[in-house]
Amino acid sequence: MDIQICTETTSDVASVHQLTRLAFLNAPHTDHTEQFIVDALRNAGVLAVSLVAKARGQNIGHVAVSPVTLSSGTPGWFGLGPISVLPEYQQRGVGSRLMKRAIADLEAMGAAGCVVLGDPGYYGRFGFKVIDGLTFPGVPVEYFQALTFTDNIPRAVVSYHEAFSVQR
Repeated sequence: MDIQICTETTSDVASVHQLTRLAFLNAPHTDHTEQFIVDALRNAGVLAVSLVAKARGQNIGHVAVSPVTLSSGTPGWFGLGPISVLPEYQQRGVGSRLMKRAIADLEAMGAAGCVVLGDPGYYGRFGFKVIDGLTFPGVPVEYFQALTFTDNIPRAVVSYHEAFSVQR
């Protein structure tokens, strides 16, 4: 399958909303607000990286990356997610392609690091791991992981953008 990873454009917005909704429709451990979170991040102008995966001219996947705040004040940190792939294209490497490109884009931007909240088995494949002292309260420790691009590993509580609290 020929897949292109591209930066999101305004013509992708409606399809990204729909594919994100469908990607999480039957997923466990979700309150089904992911599409609204992406919209709110975009509307707030804080999508540092927003990539779509295309196959045969159709958007089949998306990843959002936005800045996070560290209680230590350490700059240059981002949060990855949501990452969405249409159900019929899941388990076919689309998410991995989106992940690798998002990480490469962050490195090229000079990011200090990236955090993610999700399955350690999946995100660990991309170098994400639990970092002692970097926390996100209210979730099991093993599900909050980070990837660092520098040797400076902060000790801090991480806060996501307020868009992650959106309900609709």
